[in-house]
Amino acid sequence: MLPPSTPRLTALTPYLLSTVGKVARTLVGDLLAARDLRLWDMAVLAVLADHGPLPQRDLAERLALHPSDVVKVLDGLARRGYVDRARDTADRRRVLAGISEPGLRVLDELVAEVATVHDDLLAPLDAAERATLHALLLRVHAHAVGGRP
Repeated sequence: MLPPSTPRLTALTPYLLSTVGKVARTLVGDLLAARDLRLWDMAVLAVLADHGPLPQRDLAERLALHPSDVVKVLDGLARRGYVDRARDTADRRRVLAGISEPGLRVLDELVAEVATVHDDLLAPLDAAERATLHALLLRVHAHAVGGRP
């Protein structure tokens, strides 16, 4: 999967995070590509499932994406029937995006499929070690994104 590393590199936690992250991203990307989806598609569906309908601009901010890129992702998801968009009745200038029932179903399927990547990638760890790793990564993630949800 990855070329062999040297002790100087594997002594660097950022290097380890980066290389393991690349492997994880490739595995998840391949899984999504088999459904003709990308990681951003899954991210948009997950945010909409967790936070309900959002203005497109708020969705872009939450994902740290340019609003035009969010529109492109939403266009593709809408063509598949995974998201719905409608004018905000409180402010007709805004467009709200929400996840549809088919979008919720596909997101649930994707989460289950990504769990297989999780199991494969973390096979050397027992359940307690996996839980500890996850808790530690959540703390590092919160720090890295500066408190953004």
